[in-house]
Amino acid sequence: MRRVIVDYKKLTNEILTMLVEKYPDGYGDDDIIKFKNANSETVEAVEVRTEDTIYLVKVSTRLANTMENFDEEDDDFDNNEDINSENLEIPEDEDQEDDD
Repeated sequence: MRRVIVDYKKLTNEILTMLVEKYPDGYGDDDIIKFKNANSETVEAVEVRTEDTIYLVKVSTRLANTMENFDEEDDDFDNNEDINSENLEIPEDEDQEDDD
């Protein structure tokens, strides 16, 4: 199985969708995986899996905000009705007379 470390800046909609589905109320301390990268720096990440890949998404404040906003944007989109000309009310212009 392939392991991929993903930074917040490089999240795809697919990975973000998987994160939101797996952690609908956000992730907690128990969900965070800590490991050392190639530079011996400690990295914190959350994990999502597909059939052939394990994605380790680096944890940050931006990630939490993006997940929250992504879910809200999805809800807003689903609740919008289609707009067409039959639903629009267009005020009538009053005829104005020139004094010239």
